[in-house]
Amino acid sequence: MIANAWYTVNYFNVSFGKQDQLQRAIEQLITLENLSIDTRKHVITETLKASNNITTHRILRYFDGEVPYRFLSPWFPAAKGDRKQIYKLSQEFLNDTIYAVNEQEVIINPKWIAYLSQNSGILKSFCYWHLSLYLQKHNPNVPDIPNKLIKPPLRNSLTKQRKDFWDIVIHHHGPLNCIYTNKQLDIGTYAVEHFVPYAFVSHDLLWNLIPSDKSFNSSKSDKLPSMTHHFGPYCDLQLTGLKTILTIARNKNTEKLLQDYLTFIPDLADLANLDHQALKAKFRDNVGPLITIASNNGFEFMSC
Repeated sequence: MIANAWYTVNYFNVSFGKQDQLQRAIEQLITLENLSIDTRKHVITETLKASNNITTHRILRYFDGEVPYRFLSPWFPAAKGDRKQIYKLSQEFLNDTIYAVNEQEVIINPKWIAYLSQNSGILKSFCYWHLSLYLQKHNPNVPDIPNKLIKPPLRNSLTKQRKDFWDIVIHHHGPLNCIYTNKQLDIGTYAVEHFVPYAFVSHDLLWNLIPSDKSFNSSKSDKLPSMTHHFGPYCDLQLTGLKTILTIARNKNTEKLLQDYLTFIPDLADLANLDHQALKAKFRDNVGPLITIASNNGFEFMSC
């Protein structure tokens, strides 16, 4: 349970609810066992199993005492809430219980193995669906909860956004300045970064992607930019890119990327009709609330 929830809590800052002990346990264990937010699942499991830390043992004992027997309660309604009694009754798979449990292990009932194997995909989807609903209830303003349940094997490449948009903008407009370091950015010398951290938005839409200094991009991590210091330059960079593409370099590839903006600019023709301040207001209305919500959910601001 700890290993499965590790990435959701530590990387995406998704809350399991104030009363839930799982999130609190993870926050303690990352320090107690000197683990990182992106430690692999099997490493977390092996580290916790091998730990000699008394506090770690105490934290894990809570879940050992509360969790394994509860799912068995419907098979033994008379013993509901009596952990030791349920352990004892499950040992001989009475009432065709799905598994037996004791102080050391969980043993699957052989009668259930074929069913669990044949329906594992459906059962897993059922569990993730209800976990998504549970987490959405406790994180009502957090986007894309389903994609924050497990650590993706690989992040999507941003090559398309770089080559088919920002490289074209720089080619026609000339070098751009990094909004964080003011360094000049030319084709091949910049990174594409998420203005609002990927760990919060969980997408690669173009309106949230800007070119930045490569070294700074590595150090920014999942810190939030400042709406006071960084929003204006970010917005200017975005509008420069949009207007360059729409007036000079629009093609089949860029046309598809421009669809990313349709969530808050329903008609890109408005770009020709709206003044700079009106366009800036549209970006602020889209980005500002995300920064606020991300901050409320535990994301830290970068130092200016």
